[in-house]
Amino acid sequence: MVKIFVITYSTYGHINKVAESIVEGLKAVAGVEVGRYQIAETLSQEILTKMHAPPKPDLPIIQASDLPEADAYMFGFPTRYGTTPAQVKAFFDSTGQLWAKQALAGKPAGLFFSTASQHGGQEVTVMSSLPILAHHGIIYVPFGYANAHLFDNSEVIGGSAWGAGTIAGGDGSRQPSPKELEIAKAQGESFAKVATKLAA
Repeated sequence: MVKIFVITYSTYGHINKVAESIVEGLKAVAGVEVGRYQIAETLSQEILTKMHAPPKPDLPIIQASDLPEADAYMFGFPTRYGTTPAQVKAFFDSTGQLWAKQALAGKPAGLFFSTASQHGGQEVTVMSSLPILAHHGIIYVPFGYANAHLFDNSEVIGGSAWGAGTIAGGDGSRQPSPKELEIAKAQGESFAKVATKLAA
């Protein structure tokens, strides 16, 4: 069995919704075991309440020490000015001991993301995350244009060759669309096939 961890940080739930389809795609490939985790929140409940953030899902909090257990990773998070949220950065900042041992080297990872607007930095968010993967020796696996919805210009659709994505809207009211979720499922399946080949 190839063990793949799907690790997310989500303030308003959009990324967690996309992650459900990612997991569905991963599980469509034989020989894959999926672990589902979330990154710890660093904001206080007082601040989250003022932000009108919903309660966090009932998922285990990922610890740096958990990462070596997996053969591959899919990370999902929203963009913050074209880069990772502080919570995600704080998590990766805790992986120094793993980096020193190159404990994650050679393992593949895929990324998926959300932004408020169409031009909110989905692709640059991935690009700004690549140095983290490179320093760990983690192999970044892009999605490519492996789903026809990525060519659809008839409506707003998140995602790109870099990975699945959703557009949340400025007030967070827009939820992942059926086409965005289909893209996410396709990415999960595509990534699982790559991960199983590398594990072999």
